[in-house]
Parts: sequence; structure tokens; C-alpha cells
Amino acid sequence: MPGNSRRQGAVRRKGKGNTAGSGGRIRRSLEGKGPTPKAEDRPYHVAHRTRKATAQRTSSSSATQSSGRPRTAAERTGRPGSGPEWVAGRNAVLEAMAAEIPIRAAYVAEGAERDDRLREILKLAAARSTPLLEVTRAELDRFTGGAVHQGVALQLPAFDYLHPDDLLASAQSAGTEPLIVALDSITDPRNLGAIVRSAAAFGAHGVLIPERRSAGMTAAAWKTSAGAAARIPIARATNLNRTLRAYADAGLALIGLDAAAGSRIEDLTEASGPLVLVIGSEGTGLSRLVRGACDATVAIPISASVESLNAGVAAGIALYEIARIRG
Repeated sequence: MPGNSRRQGAVRRKGKGNTAGSGGRIRRSLEGKGPTPKAEDRPYHVAHRTRKATAQRTSSSSATQSSGRPRTAAERTGRPGSGPEWVAGRNAVLEAMAAEIPIRAAYVAEGAERDDRLREILKLAAARSTPLLEVTRAELDRFTGGAVHQGVALQLPAFDYLHPDDLLASAQSAGTEPLIVALDSITDPRNLGAIVRSAAAFGAHGVLIPERRSAGMTAAAWKTSAGAAARIPIARATNLNRTLRAYADAGLALIGLDAAAGSRIEDLTEASGPLVLVIGSEGTGLSRLVRGACDATVAIPISASVESLNAGVAAGIALYEIARIRG
């Protein structure tokens, strides 16, 4: 009928706002979801994978340009002490420079506020001919991994570790009975630095550390060693147990420090001969394999009220006693 808006055969739907044929389900299902993401923002879209690959190539290129060379395999592992390390922040930088830690270059952000600390840093850098580079704050953020750098940072060189075979050869040619300190999973760099310092003070010919699950010669270890790390060789073993057995085959006695041992350090008859003093980790002591490789274990007598000694302290006492026995 003219003027009648209802189509013949159409069915009237109940409910306000419904659309014919869908019951409003399609419209409601889209509410609140927002616009469709761009192709490059969808994880499973080829455009997203292409953008991610491009970003990775750019990041790799930036890392190469920032250091002036591609990163080495050791630097990419992220193991402590494996590659160049960054020291960030005015107090940390000043302390590192005062400790005469080896420095590859010093970086200062453009427009950094001058205070007494920064002026002292610049003065020390000039006095020691340390390369001093001015960069943007964004570049310094990237170099230091977003650390709070306060406009100044140091890049330290990778530590020059000796090969375990070279350490053994050096100890055997020293003119005195070889004495090497081996560390089984010492993870605190300050303990490592303290042991390196004691080893140098009491006549050890070198320190052996494992490549994995161990502290490396980072800035903290350098500072704690008080410069001794520059005077005593430090070797890094891929497999500590295998290296210790090789040292034993070369004629060195393997003696482990163990608080539960029945023998005392002052009764160590092997102290006057070629010796490897093995010191266990701060928490669990000697590992099973390393303990099994040792010819004997000795303890440092302490009061029953104290459970154990710090690894750095124990190493110092044991090395002193060995030096005393050797005369």
C-alpha cells in the first residue's frame, strides 16, 4: 500500500537497537575493541617480522659504530668480566679512577652540569691521558644500558685472562715451588678481588677461576684487589675440574678448603711443595666434582659460635699459613 513503510513478508523484531538478521551481535562484539592494529603491529603478520628484523640489524649496526668495531663473542655472552664494562655515575666513576682501574675511554654528556666531582674526573682524565669523548645524553643512555649515569661514564677494557696452561707454565718457571689459587664458583666480585689481593700478598703465582658460574674481573673486583690484579696473572678455565686434574698430572697437589675437614691448615704437609689451594663458593663450598678431584681437604679452626668464614677472609688466612710454612 502506498506510504506504508513495512515490506510485505517482513518480520518485526523485538528489542531496541537490533539490526535485521544479526540480533545486534556483530555490532556488540565490536564495541570497545578499538581500531584494527596496523599490519606491522600484529605479531603474526609478515610486516611485523620484517620490521623486527630491520630493528635488530639497526641495533647491531649501532653497537658496532659505538665501539668502533663489532662486538666479540665474549662480549655478546654477557658473562661478568668477559668484555668491556661500563661504570656509570659520578661517584662510581670517580672511585674507579681513584683506584687506577684500567680505562679505555671516558664519556661525558653534552651540557652535563659541572660540579666538583665532574671537575675532578676531568682533571684525572687529563693527568692520565685518558681518552675523553663528548656524546649526546641519548648516546650515553644507550651505551650504559639506561643506567643512571649523571652525564658521565667510563668504558673499561676486557680483562686479559691467561690460558690455564700458560698459568701453569709461568708458575713452574718462577724459581719457587708453584702455588696457584683456584676458585670454585666464587660469585661475589668483591670476594674475588680480595682473594686476588691476598694471593699477590702471600706469594701465589696466579689465580684460576672457572668461565661459568663465577665472578669475573669487573670494576668491583678491580677496586677490591687494590691494583693487585695488575701484578698477578689470572686464568680462566672452560672446565675447572678438568684443568685441576691436568694440574695434578703435572705434579701439583690439590688441597681444598673445607670447614668440615678433619685436618687443619697448619698441619698441611703439602704446603712446602707444588700446590693448588682450592677455595669453594660463598654458600655451598666445594662442589662435588671439585672435592673429588682434591688430594686432601683442610679446615681453618674457628670458634663454634661462628658457622663459617667469608671466602675472601678464609683465603687470606690459608695463604698466610702456607707462606709461614714455606718460610
